[in-house]
Amino acid sequence: MSNDDRLQLAGLGLHPARIRDLVASWGSAGAVLRAIRLEQVTVSAAIRERLELDSWAAVRQAGAIVDWREELPADLQSLPDCPDLLFRRGARLPAGPGVAIVGTRRATSYGLAVARRFGRAVAEAGWPVVSGLARGIDGAAHTGCLEAGGTAVAVLGCGVDRCYPPEHRSMAERILETGGSIVSEYAPGSPPEGWRFPPRNRIISGLSAAVVVVEAGTKGGALITAARGLDHARLVLAVPGDIDRATSYGCNLLIRDGAHPVLDTDDLITSLTFALGLPPSRARRLDDPIVGMLADGSKPVEEVAAALGCPADEILRRITALELAGLVASNGGRVELV
Repeated sequence: MSNDDRLQLAGLGLHPARIRDLVASWGSAGAVLRAIRLEQVTVSAAIRERLELDSWAAVRQAGAIVDWREELPADLQSLPDCPDLLFRRGARLPAGPGVAIVGTRRATSYGLAVARRFGRAVAEAGWPVVSGLARGIDGAAHTGCLEAGGTAVAVLGCGVDRCYPPEHRSMAERILETGGSIVSEYAPGSPPEGWRFPPRNRIISGLSAAVVVVEAGTKGGALITAARGLDHARLVLAVPGDIDRATSYGCNLLIRDGAHPVLDTDDLITSLTFALGLPPSRARRLDDPIVGMLADGSKPVEEVAAALGCPADEILRRITALELAGLVASNGGRVELV
């Protein structure tokens, strides 16, 4: 299958589900394009006009990169409705598991604060935060991630050269500046039309090993993402809320139907660790020589500093970091493994 044909088909602006059905029926992107030209497949005049556009020129003008299906992270590739390609700005998508944090655009101040704390906690643990850059919970989760210096992945319902909502443009640029990624299955220039958003939720779920729903009503993208997460055998977590609060109703329904309730950041990281394994930040610290020195018992801080040839202030800083990671404890001038 020609990559040129794959790119041109993606750039026509068809619904992702229709693209999959057409390729399944005709056998390849090139065959679909020929069928459209021969009017064997009915499309609008606007879509037919796009057959003459230079798809690669649009990609270059947008400063984007094309990631073909075979180059995407394995968990996303494995989905039966994985996109044939993604348009990307920024760093290559993380190979390891991400954590999706999603919710309603009409979030309460409480929900925004929780999403921000969760985004920060997940980033500090070392997992990428995946969301949709939307107003409300998505934006708050991205904000918390960026505050912690983490890796954010934003999946858009428009072209990667567009920013929706417009007020999140600076957030999008910050994601790129800090080593994150902005991706979309829609070609550069694609506007943020309503029908484009539900399909992108399968990509958010596909890039994540867990989906965390902070606030959600009975309808909307957050519940679609959670449902796709369940379809994809992902861990689904939800923040419980007041039974008469509209923005908590969706979360409470998810918990009723089997999602795991999550009560605070400690609970969140514990649940994620159980499902995903040791947080990357903690795993990296296991290699610290201090941890190795304490394998046979506690030691005075001065002895540890002398053995490693470190100044006192540096060794104290490292011990503090290990304490925050839950690996060691210090008391009375001695340090030991937890």
